[in-house]
Amino acid sequence: MCIDSMSATRFVVLAIMSLGSRVAFAGETSMPVETKPPESRFKISGWIDSGITFNPDSPQDNQNFGRFFDDRANEPLLNQAVINFERALAPQPGEFDWGFKLQLMSGSDARFIHSLGLFSDTAATSIVQPDLVEAYLNLHFPVFTEGGLDLKLGKFVTLEGAETIDPRTNFFYSHTYIFNFGIPFDHTGALATFHATKWLDIMGGVTRGVNTSIDDNNDALAFHGGIGLNFNEGKVVVAASTHIGPETPNNDHDLRYLNAITTTWKINDKLTSITDLNYALDEVTDAKAYGIAQYFTYTINNWLTAGIRGEIFRDEQGFYVVSFADTHDPMRVLAGEPAIDPRTVGGGRTTYGAVTAGVNIKPPMPKPLAALTIRPEVRYDRSLNNTRPFNNSSDRDQFTVGVDFILTF
Repeated sequence: MCIDSMSATRFVVLAIMSLGSRVAFAGETSMPVETKPPESRFKISGWIDSGITFNPDSPQDNQNFGRFFDDRANEPLLNQAVINFERALAPQPGEFDWGFKLQLMSGSDARFIHSLGLFSDTAATSIVQPDLVEAYLNLHFPVFTEGGLDLKLGKFVTLEGAETIDPRTNFFYSHTYIFNFGIPFDHTGALATFHATKWLDIMGGVTRGVNTSIDDNNDALAFHGGIGLNFNEGKVVVAASTHIGPETPNNDHDLRYLNAITTTWKINDKLTSITDLNYALDEVTDAKAYGIAQYFTYTINNWLTAGIRGEIFRDEQGFYVVSFADTHDPMRVLAGEPAIDPRTVGGGRTTYGAVTAGVNIKPPMPKPLAALTIRPEVRYDRSLNNTRPFNNSSDRDQFTVGVDFILTF
């Protein structure tokens, strides 16, 4: 009797404990799980880029010939102070999506990238100038293919070339002759991108011309477009693009063709190759220019990358390559007006060769600063056909040492 009572009591206790543990377990599984709110797609970002290029020959005109963003010899420059407002496209399968971008700049680089009619006469006597680099609406339509169709409306940078206005996407501080003279900087108009397959994009649209927005020097439209190829899961990317339209002031029928093919090959996790090809033709003067630039970059560790770039660029008629001595001369020439400064000169019929070597240093940065990149480089330019475009039009070659600092926030 006593044993049976003890057994019964033990059974009840064990049953209660078992039931309690089950209730506790069930309670744990039913508790709400905290989830983070979705991250906003609207982003505000920016950067400051400042640098200096040393020229041991100290040319009297203070110009590093053939350069734009690093054109001043032995003079520190505030190249860019940029603020960027953006809602990037992030479409879901089968859904419409929209985005936009507004990018404002103040700096010495703005002298060269103005579009006609938009800040092109602002602060004409100052080396530091404002600019509206991009201002466009982006629309995604889930039509035709899984990738759909994107439509960009407004002012946007060109499709062409390996290098961009944004210094964060370029390895070197100095730019190639292709970037400076062989392709446009920006356009105003409409550009459609059709994502035909996972490896093929087709682009096409209408613009007001090269570096043209509110004003147009000939009131004629132009075509801008190309194709993008993506192979081997992004390890090989080929972008072929063109801009075709009248660009000569007061001439709305003779065309200028600006073409580029850029191939990026990620050879392995550390080594990357970029090949940039360029061809330009102006029908008015029958002026041709063509060139090739080859880049190799090698990642040494998470804060240091080394790179080298070689380029050959041929300006057959001396039409494309020029050194602008006055801060307003780039826009005056684009509008068809005479240059202000007599030291604004071309390089003549010249084949240019250039070799640039440098490193990118990215030390760790505290928040809220996102990143700091330091880009020291050495560069050697030479005329390959005995002309003398450098250092006050007196030398066949030009040696420079440059460095800039990009602070991103």
